[in-house]
Amino acid sequence: MSDQSVSNQAPQAGFPQPRPEVERLHAYSAPLEGRRQMLRLDFNENTIGPSPQVVEALRAIPADHIAIYPEYDGLQQAVIANLGLPLHPQQVGLFNGVDAAIHAIFHAYGDRGETLLTTSPTFGYYSPCAQMQGMAIEAIPYEGETFAFPLAAIREALLHPRSGQPPRLLLICNPNNPTGTRLAPERILELAAAAPQTLVVVDELYEAFTGDSVMSLADFNATPNLLVLRSLAKTAGLAGLRIGFAIGHAAVVDRISRVTGPYDINSFAVTAAFAALKDQAYVDDYVAQVIEARAWMAEQLRAAGVRHHVEGGNYLLIWPQGDPAAVDQALREAGILVRAMTGKPLIDGSLRVSIGTLEQMQRFWAAYQRIEALPA
Repeated sequence: MSDQSVSNQAPQAGFPQPRPEVERLHAYSAPLEGRRQMLRLDFNENTIGPSPQVVEALRAIPADHIAIYPEYDGLQQAVIANLGLPLHPQQVGLFNGVDAAIHAIFHAYGDRGETLLTTSPTFGYYSPCAQMQGMAIEAIPYEGETFAFPLAAIREALLHPRSGQPPRLLLICNPNNPTGTRLAPERILELAAAAPQTLVVVDELYEAFTGDSVMSLADFNATPNLLVLRSLAKTAGLAGLRIGFAIGHAAVVDRISRVTGPYDINSFAVTAAFAALKDQAYVDDYVAQVIEARAWMAEQLRAAGVRHHVEGGNYLLIWPQGDPAAVDQALREAGILVRAMTGKPLIDGSLRVSIGTLEQMQRFWAAYQRIEALPA
């Protein structure tokens, strides 16, 4: 999601010294300025905005309510009703975006010298959170030209760890950002059942675009070490308001919630979440548009002979013929933002392109054809 920028400023004499883990950490920042008038195909956001019901609900907030601390009563129940699953409110944790949930998971369960097991390349925030806690990181690469999930290697690292101690955390982004790799829910449940001492966290932010959720199969009593992350950012268009959910065994959700602030989620996000959860039809329609545009985009790339990879999520990878940085810049000059995967293992030299509506992708493709001198 975000680029890591290095701060070269060493603490000055007399200044309070941070923990060693913090001193070695690079700041995690995102190049988000100046994007609002552009076609945003760089951060996998909803590209059309939230439901009109969300906008109406936000506009109806009385001015005096801004002075009141936020209330969360009923929001867990609304999430459960939207999921249509037999869960209890105590099984749904509320967070200031899934990034905050990830941070809380590491804060509650990660400790110095323990291991985070994950894949590579994957969402960039997992590693900094592990580093904050002084954890070791074992990142197993995806396999082959199709970036297949390294199931055998992950299973080996879980069951026969080199350190002799099972990993404290296993983070699986499913489908994976940025490769789109999908792992069948049954395999995830098998991993969780085989490694009861490891907290298996499944990041399902892009699940709606593929339908691979572990939720419908999960029994959190049988596998209390399984935790699922969900958000209203990618589908319902609430990325700017920051609200996410961690769903699992009540005891695990409780421990993660203990390391967050009492009012981390603001009132506007709560109001928007209630409205978005009620208008599932809007979300379903947007997801259908993205899936249609994804299929169209893949067909154009195949017909033009452009190297690409598309599997899951609302994004795909393209390898330009020209210099990726130059293509990235030319697209920016055309008012279109994408993400260069410069320096990322296995996919260096590619561009990650978020998928919007068919009309938006037609605009992207026309610009890309012109920049790369592809036949129309």
